[in-house]
Amino acid sequence: MRGAARRRWQRRGRAPAVLGAVLASLALLAGCSGAGALGSAEGVETVTVAIVSNPQMEDAISLAPEFERENPGIRLRFVSLSENEARAKITASVATGGGEFDVVMVSNYETPQWAQNGWLTNLEPYMAGTPGYDRADFIPTVRDSLSFQGAMYSVPFYGESSFLMYRKDLFEQAGIQMPAQPTWPQIAEFAARLDQGEGRQRGICLRGKPGWGEVMAPLDTVINTFGGRWYDPQWRAQLTSPEVRNAVQFYVDLVRQHGQPGASQSGFSECATQFGQGQVAMWYDATSAAGTVEDPTESTVAGRIGYAPAPVVATPSSGWLYTWSLGIPQTSPRKDAAWRFMSWMTSKQYIQRAGNDPGIGWTSVPPGSRQSTYQIPQYQQVANAYAPLILQGLQRANQEQPTVQPVPYQGVQFVRIPEFQDLGTRVSQQISAAIAGQITVDEALEQSQNYAETVGESYQR
Repeated sequence: MRGAARRRWQRRGRAPAVLGAVLASLALLAGCSGAGALGSAEGVETVTVAIVSNPQMEDAISLAPEFERENPGIRLRFVSLSENEARAKITASVATGGGEFDVVMVSNYETPQWAQNGWLTNLEPYMAGTPGYDRADFIPTVRDSLSFQGAMYSVPFYGESSFLMYRKDLFEQAGIQMPAQPTWPQIAEFAARLDQGEGRQRGICLRGKPGWGEVMAPLDTVINTFGGRWYDPQWRAQLTSPEVRNAVQFYVDLVRQHGQPGASQSGFSECATQFGQGQVAMWYDATSAAGTVEDPTESTVAGRIGYAPAPVVATPSSGWLYTWSLGIPQTSPRKDAAWRFMSWMTSKQYIQRAGNDPGIGWTSVPPGSRQSTYQIPQYQQVANAYAPLILQGLQRANQEQPTVQPVPYQGVQFVRIPEFQDLGTRVSQQISAAIAGQITVDEALEQSQNYAETVGESYQR
């Protein structure tokens, strides 16, 4: 591992910024560089890559000099930003045709929308012209989530679903057997039995931090499986329906009664710390957390963790679907060079390169993008406890119909409409306030319903 450079606790904070608020900040991008040089020697193209600064991306940057050696006509310049900064600045640049970037890191939330807007380059001709790239090897649900009208407009670096992590030793001591497919009422019962009280080990960690990609990511999966939805097929807001209210009340009660201290400000990284340091017995979150909590240099509970599918109530499964991917803005004049780097970073060969690198290793290779990763013997050996659940969660995720009742939108842990960045963030603030005890769940949902109705009316028209 890389010691301080391996910041495995830094992650998920998908709260975005409003486009107009970040336009002025684009001028700052010139000073944010990683590998590569600002200028280009004669005959050398500089490809500028906007990338999120989380551990897997840091690994890619550390391996980038190998790409430059193999491709002497291309120099890489990385603009590495925190997730919130990256999302805001990439959105601002691509939406306005700013042309600062040749490669952008986006997700399955942005990709189909931006493709429809004509902001991203169709990657099908590039994939077809790259021997051995093997488009069909991508996990089908991940591939489909990055497509518009059957064509891929970004390619996945890694993908994730969600699952439940739990301490096997604590369950054994308490005489609790984790079901093959747990339900949320069962998890609440287990959390109560394992909770040792304030100031001691708590039963479960759940996100409560405001943000459409923080508290709303796990909560949306709970709403889905409780039978709730954001909108009915006529775009009538449903956030005060009995199903949504029951789901949110359950979530808020569970984290307030048996969750971590400071829950209203806890996101992925805070829960990773709580769970990895043995301060909570269970944690429901992203499948990509496995590489962190199983790293003995960063987790005191590595080797003592069990994994179970996302808990359910009224649906057969409820894991989310998310992927960080790479796309080429239509404004880039260096599309061929950009693709050469993207195809290197998202290839089967990159997985092998990262796994065999002594500073990265097989526990930290990008998961959830290619089916072939799960057939690699070295990866199977180190990830056998959780890899099958990651693959199963991604394969079962249904972005077309994630809910019990019909909906007019796509997305499991988000609503794939442009307005959701603001709507989801506003609703998340209400939920966090309820977790903090500042307002009731009913008050939070009444205000959230007002926000959702305003957005829904524009689609009704």
